[in-house]
Amino acid sequence: MAEPKTTRNDADVAAFLAAVADPKRRADAEAACTLMAAATGAPPVMWGTSIIGFGSYHYRYASGRSGDWPAVGLSPRKQALTLYISAGFDGYQALLDRLGPHRTGKSCLYLKRLADVDPDVLKSLVAAGFRHLDGQTLTTEQQQV
Repeated sequence: MAEPKTTRNDADVAAFLAAVADPKRRADAEAACTLMAAATGAPPVMWGTSIIGFGSYHYRYASGRSGDWPAVGLSPRKQALTLYISAGFDGYQALLDRLGPHRTGKSCLYLKRLADVDPDVLKSLVAAGFRHLDGQTLTTEQQQV
């Protein structure tokens, strides 16, 4: 079975953020990183080459495949600042309604500009997602895969 490409590593988070080409995206990513560290109480850690994660959880599928993934994370993608709320957004609609302009995927929160969203609401959303998964082990029976 192939090993996951996105794993926790010792790459330098500050160097990764400093290398973001677009100055506005870089500033948003740096601010989001600071906000997420404050919301979680966990240090930022690189996962793969482009994700900054906070905390982690372990997953295990019935197939035997297992691995670790950040409880919450972020990546300064070209199209949007992407925050990963690995728990998904079930139960968080009230926060999303108050957040400001955004899009969501299954566990991705896409923000065009950090200044357009309410930082307190974003911090609450990140903290809730972090508490939901950090340190947990999820099995196939607990997941909607």
